[in-house]
Amino acid sequence: MLRLAIPNKGALSEAAVSMLAAAGYRTKRRGRELSITDERADVTLFFLRPRDIAVAVSAGTIDAGITGRDLLIDANVEAREIRPLGFGASTFRFAAPQGSMSSIHDLAGKRIATSFDWLVRRYLAEHGVEASIVHLDGAVESSIQLGVADAIADVVETGTTLKAAGLEVFGEPILRSEAVLITTPARADDPRLAVLDRRLHGVMVARDYVLMDYNVSLDSLETAAQVTPGFESPTISHLRDTDWVAVRALVERREVNDVMDRLYAVGARAILVTEVMSCRL
Repeated sequence: MLRLAIPNKGALSEAAVSMLAAAGYRTKRRGRELSITDERADVTLFFLRPRDIAVAVSAGTIDAGITGRDLLIDANVEAREIRPLGFGASTFRFAAPQGSMSSIHDLAGKRIATSFDWLVRRYLAEHGVEASIVHLDGAVESSIQLGVADAIADVVETGTTLKAAGLEVFGEPILRSEAVLITTPARADDPRLAVLDRRLHGVMVARDYVLMDYNVSLDSLETAAQVTPGFESPTISHLRDTDWVAVRALVERREVNDVMDRLYAVGARAILVTEVMSCRL
């Protein structure tokens, strides 16, 4: 039975549950259960604090987990990323009172408030900067006003909260994070984990792509196929009219209308778009 940990609350939890459900796993809890066993899929889901997932995976009590890349790195354990999952994107940055700092080197000798001690220490060491780390479990934006820090290192989304506190970001991003599937080297070759990974990848592709079908004349086939190359090659089928063929290919969802316009311009007709629920590539 594959033991998989997912966040027990928050945005990462909701998105992870949604992706696993789309991948065919049982995810619905009757109440506040700490685990769910899916006998058919040979998987048990454990709902853990996001910060504890990398630690549990590293300890071997859990085979794999879904957590944030920032939390994985900050845990400083023997777990590694298998696949980015395309949700929970965030940017981790330094911020300070407006106009007070412009580069990471301005942090030398300063106090930095953060909830991600190891991640920040590692980044500072990589850039040869010595500074003091002030650990806070939350509300780091207020630490400067309270006089406990000179700068902060935190997740930045819109920057609205920082501006309200009179702060601004500076320097390059420390880290670009998102939800990731993790495990340990000892379990990397587990066939059950490979199945999970393929299922999640199939859901990701289905969310990013649609299936496009169209008819086109043989004279225009090569040009049309360049517009819709698909993942490996478009599928081409003969029609009753031997001068025409039917073409099927995966197309990026965000480009679908542009692709339809380009196909129509080269002579393609009967252009249809179909949602993809999941796939294996």
